[in-house]
Amino acid sequence: MNKKIVKKNKTTKPKYKILFVSSELHPFAKTGGLGDVCNSLPKALKALHQDIKILIPAYPFAIQKAENIKQVATIDLPGEGFPGKLGLPVDNDKAHHVNILETKLPGSHVKVWMVESELYNRPGTPYFDDKNKEWEDNDFRFALLNYIAVEIAMGRTSLQWQADIVHSNDWQTGLISVLLEKEYIRKKTTRPATVFTIHNMAHMGVYSRERFDTLELLPTLWNHHELEFHDDFSFIKGGLVFSDRVNTVSPTYAQEIQHEEFGYGLSDLLAYRNERLSGILNGIDMKEWNPAKDPMIKKNYSIKTINNKPSNKTALQKHFKLPQKKNTLLLGLVARLVYQKGIDLLLENMEDILKLPVQIVILGSGDLELESRLHRWSSKHPEQLQLQIGYDEQLSHLIEAGSDAFLMPSRFEPCGLNQLYSLRYGTIPIVRKTGGLADTVVHASKENLSNRSATGVVFQETEGSTILDAVNLTCLLYQNKDAWKKLMINGMKQEFSWKESAKQYLELYTQAIEDRNKYKIHSSL
Repeated sequence: MNKKIVKKNKTTKPKYKILFVSSELHPFAKTGGLGDVCNSLPKALKALHQDIKILIPAYPFAIQKAENIKQVATIDLPGEGFPGKLGLPVDNDKAHHVNILETKLPGSHVKVWMVESELYNRPGTPYFDDKNKEWEDNDFRFALLNYIAVEIAMGRTSLQWQADIVHSNDWQTGLISVLLEKEYIRKKTTRPATVFTIHNMAHMGVYSRERFDTLELLPTLWNHHELEFHDDFSFIKGGLVFSDRVNTVSPTYAQEIQHEEFGYGLSDLLAYRNERLSGILNGIDMKEWNPAKDPMIKKNYSIKTINNKPSNKTALQKHFKLPQKKNTLLLGLVARLVYQKGIDLLLENMEDILKLPVQIVILGSGDLELESRLHRWSSKHPEQLQLQIGYDEQLSHLIEAGSDAFLMPSRFEPCGLNQLYSLRYGTIPIVRKTGGLADTVVHASKENLSNRSATGVVFQETEGSTILDAVNLTCLLYQNKDAWKKLMINGMKQEFSWKESAKQYLELYTQAIEDRNKYKIHSSL
């Protein structure tokens, strides 16, 4: 008897048109983890057959790093409105022209659109001038990005492309969902669904009422339930109030920001919206951060060739002119040197930490006082502590490969990427139990070491000597070479690619569309 073969239809993932908007994008513009995430996530979504476009400002340094860049559109904004009030040039037709440049994300087919304007044609970084002073008109600069994003998302440009989803990132893009909701309420037109991702609640984009008026935002939005924030207004609040879905970059951080300590005055709002608030753990680019093929390190290695890792330690010690001691625990730190990253906790315990058999290498910049204090310790103990101010992509890779352990004593950490890089490179992370650090590192307790689930050293408190105790425990673990090797391998076996996280973002987009269709945002628009 012949059996009838029934072929099952493969379920196809929905193909969305996604406009992904950010102020940073590695390798064009990066000051921290935001740039890395905005590079990796779109590529992962593209691999899932999504039609995704990235929109960023056309900073001069971004244009310089772009290959085969070309102008693909010009967008006109009414000169009598927002652009004119900024003092931007308008032509005889009373319009301000913004050019859209196009390139591709290196190593991918993801298109990147850059907004070319005088507001971005400056030296320095995305947020600071070449003397490390914040641009006074950052609200205007990023508001322009928001307005252009809306024009593109609504299909009102010669690009002939309209978004199903607008995915905004951090405060610099917080007004997009406000402006899109205005389109829906005032013009009765269908708008794209909106997702707003919080990468760091500490940066809120707070500006004065005067600036609010200049940005052509409706006066009715000036109330406690919408954009007003302690007599000023906040970009990030716009994203939190008006987006169909809000998410952040780890499950634990999504819970933490609903409490006063981490909510920065908006914890009640976040708790109110908790049914539409979620946390999706960041992934990492497994190709770029791969010790077996990384071209930026001294010698490649993998789990099978882990004995090659010490060559990178020697190279790192040479770079920082440290004594080449093979059996001394070498601690690495790559971070912004600011309060959030727990640099002050490290400094408070530095005297006792340097009494341990350790060396420390630090790469980063930030608070000038913290930098100065680190320099003083380095001057007193040059054979144990060395510091390089600034950021160096190649050196950051060598620090991950060459360090025995990696310090992340953050007071808070939405997700953190360096602990994920460290695990990938067999470098033991020493972290505080907060945010994404709590979600990704398993403490080396006796029980966890016994059942081989341990991947790092975790401490909880920010007061007292807990960081010292964590470093001391790491030193003790390091003395047992067999146990240390098992700990390294446990970490290297962890899976932190973007594949699963990207699938969760697709589910989030579907939820956002359903919410847009089902609910109306009660607003004064």
